[in-house]
Amino acid sequence: MFKPKIKIMAKSHTHFTDQDATASSRKKDHIELAFKSQLAQMQIDTRFDYEPILAAHPNDTPQPFRFLNKTCLAPLWVSSMTGGTALARTINHNLAQAAREFGFGMGLGSCRSLLTNDEFLPDFDVRPILGDNLPLYANLGIAQLEKLIFSQQTHLIPNLIDKLQADGLIIHVNPLQEWLQPEGDHFRQSPLQTIEFLLEKFPNIPFIVKEVGQGMGRASLRALLQLPLAAIDFAANGGTNFAKIELSRSAEMEQKAYEPLAAVGHSATEMVTICNELISELGDKVLCNQIIVSGGIQHFLDGYYLINKLKMPAIYGQASAFLRYARGEYGDLQRFISTQVKGLQIAKAFLQVR
Repeated sequence: MFKPKIKIMAKSHTHFTDQDATASSRKKDHIELAFKSQLAQMQIDTRFDYEPILAAHPNDTPQPFRFLNKTCLAPLWVSSMTGGTALARTINHNLAQAAREFGFGMGLGSCRSLLTNDEFLPDFDVRPILGDNLPLYANLGIAQLEKLIFSQQTHLIPNLIDKLQADGLIIHVNPLQEWLQPEGDHFRQSPLQTIEFLLEKFPNIPFIVKEVGQGMGRASLRALLQLPLAAIDFAANGGTNFAKIELSRSAEMEQKAYEPLAAVGHSATEMVTICNELISELGDKVLCNQIIVSGGIQHFLDGYYLINKLKMPAIYGQASAFLRYARGEYGDLQRFISTQVKGLQIAKAFLQVR
């Protein structure tokens, strides 16, 4: 005969009383809201199995994990923001404070302006706020890095990283943005050649490679996975789209002619599928073993689903969602991130990814 295992709690001398002062008003709310709270079948999120009987409610104790060679507490990432204005300083400093409080890393926006001038350094100087124990990455575009190589000024790269007390460098690859930008730079060689050169030139610098809102296809991911990168950041199509941003700055004729380019690319979901297939296919040839899933992550359930579908360690990044709350008082950003972290905890307790 089956006998359930029951954990007997320690005896307490406190007499139990059920004090439910809001019961009457709450039940009235339930009745009035019941008919407004029904979901159509097509609205059910079919990405998860909901398992309500296998776990207790989570407490607020975070579970530490290693990512980018540092100990983090939440699988979040600040996807590269901005610098160069007074507002940017507020944004970056708020984000660094939040990253420290909740235990996650951040990537800075393009640090191009700091290569030879420190005027805007206070906008980017967030290491004192973030602390030494969480990942912080500087950021340069592939076009600027190519120019540094051809002008034999690559010494400016480690100088930049040292100046920011960063752990490494994000390389953002953006051929469509550069092509559509009125002031854009055109590449003289493939981004892959530039990345391979930098990996050989600076073997001790951790590099992350990301797109800027279009994502990457199978051939690009195959090449990057076989390089000794610290991580790949998807920057998939579905979030902030810099090709579309640059189009809006162009003349009307160019906007109409090139508008279809903004719609090309790959979603984060598609890129997770491609990565999993390549991981199985490449086996021991995979040298990059960490992923930042970003691009179109609307909320914690999107992030939770995608990082748990991947066959390698992953966190998820957000840009516009953080930006919305980082421009004003810190308390607004703090409350937003708190909801995301608590949402991840409840998802981990009761939702199993299909």
